[in-house]
Amino acid sequence: MHTIKEFRKLLSPQVAVRHSSNTIKNTNLPSVFVNRNPRNLERMRIGYRPDGYHVEKPLKYNYWHKLFLSISTRHVTASINHFENGEVLKASTKEWCIKKYLYKGNDTAAYINLGRVLGMRCLQSGLTEISCDIEQLNPEGKIALFLKAVQDSGVQLKEPPQYKKPYPWDQHRPEKPWEIVE
Repeated sequence: MHTIKEFRKLLSPQVAVRHSSNTIKNTNLPSVFVNRNPRNLERMRIGYRPDGYHVEKPLKYNYWHKLFLSISTRHVTASINHFENGEVLKASTKEWCIKKYLYKGNDTAAYINLGRVLGMRCLQSGLTEISCDIEQLNPEGKIALFLKAVQDSGVQLKEPPQYKKPYPWDQHRPEKPWEIVE
């Protein structure tokens, strides 16, 4: 078994070590913080997003995260896909934890509850803005109710535009998304 002194040598100076009765806190914080989250640049709106060349037709991959809805005769599946890494989240009426509360796997109540579950999973994983280009044929239909349930859970169905650094000669200079102006 290691002693407390050996643990102090092993740990970096930024970590607080907790013992059974007392806590040793280190107030020396580093001046530079390195965020190793690979999605951090996307959340700050400066990460890479494929958009092709300006003379080409618009790409189908011009998003960071996109909502897909797959409808079969008995079940409904909703998923969130990342443009590079594929499927990030998935919720389906095939899952037992959702299926046991539903009468049918593709009725209106299934769409509403699937939207609530997907919205909750998005918020738990840190996705607050996703791209959605699902067309609603009927404003009171099942798909519209699904999208409304996702929005009511706190997820925005439109991603913000990517920040592009302005040139010195540009007249319009957008506000930097990482700066807070009060």
